[in-house]
Parts: sequence; structure tokens; C-alpha cells
Amino acid sequence: MNGKEHGSSGLFGQAARFTRKHSGLLGEESLLVEQILSGEKELFRLLIQQYQQKVYAMGMSFFHNEEDTADYTQDVFIRCYRSLASFRGHSRFSTWLYRIAYNTAVNNINRRKEYHSLAEDPLTEESPEQQLLKTAASQAIRSAVAELPEKYRICVDLYFFYDCSIKEIEVITGFQENTVKSHVFRAKKLLRKKLDDNL
Repeated sequence: MNGKEHGSSGLFGQAARFTRKHSGLLGEESLLVEQILSGEKELFRLLIQQYQQKVYAMGMSFFHNEEDTADYTQDVFIRCYRSLASFRGHSRFSTWLYRIAYNTAVNNINRRKEYHSLAEDPLTEESPEQQLLKTAASQAIRSAVAELPEKYRICVDLYFFYDCSIKEIEVITGFQENTVKSHVFRAKKLLRKKLDDNL
């Protein structure tokens, strides 16, 4: 993902023309996929730009080092590109992509390593003021996540940090819906209590 990007200005120019030509299409990812599959392969870069940070963050949760995570992120998008024709638009594109990302991580992870929740490693940098306002919530989420069985912490991350629904988490992880509901409910209950204690 860190390779030299020759002709990047041409790529962004094409993306800009695509945006102007297909007003409003950019937000419709299923239609963007159709454009890519119909031959505008350079537009796949837009999907990478949209999701690279979160895929990378998921990789760090599993692999804990930049080298393995960079390789993992590249692998996920290669798999995504090769499988793009299988995306039917029946779910959000993010749900489909995160399932590929999750399965890729699970299939490659060293079983001796522990899953490291995103609650302990924010996705984006924030101003001191924002950090101060969110300190209590972050501590509460961290405590709630710590009390869950390790293999189910991904459910909480997907719910709180990836904006996934219960059904989407079931699709991504393969866990039973009731199991996902149970652990998300438990985390929310703990979170509520921790927040109340801090107020």
C-alpha cells in the first residue's frame, strides 16, 4: 500500500470526472462496483481510500505490528478486488469488505497472539479538547471490552467503532446472532454503568 503511485494526478482527475459525470453515484458503492467491473478499474482506488484506515486498524488489532499489518491490508484489498464480482449489493459494501478482512485475519493469525481491542487504540487523532470530553467514555468502553471473552471482543469493536448492526456483525464474524446480541448487550450494560459511575 506504500508503493509509489505513478500518475496519481491522472487517477484523481479521472475520479473527479467520474464524480461530475455520475452525480451522486460516488455514495452508491454498489454502482461504483459496477463501474469498476465494467472496466474503470482505476476507480478501485476510491474504495481503498475509503476503507484502508479501518482495515489497517483491524489488522493492528490482530497482528500488533506495522509490517504484518501492512501486508495484511494489502492482502485484504487484493482479495477484495479479485472477489468484487461476488458483491451483489444485498448488504452494505463495508459489511462485505469487513467479512473478507475478518476472515483473512482469523485465517492468518498466530493463535498465541491476543486480540487487541480498538478501544485501546483510537482510529484517529483528536484534539486535546475532544480527548478530554471522551475520556470517560473511552475508559468505560475499555473496561467493558476487558470483561468480555477475548474472541468476542471483535463484536464490540465492530458495533462501536465500525458502525455495524447486530446482523452485520453476524455476517462478518459468523457468530450466531444471539451470541452477538448477548455480548453487545453486556458491553452496553457495563458501559452504561461505567459512565454513570464517572458522572
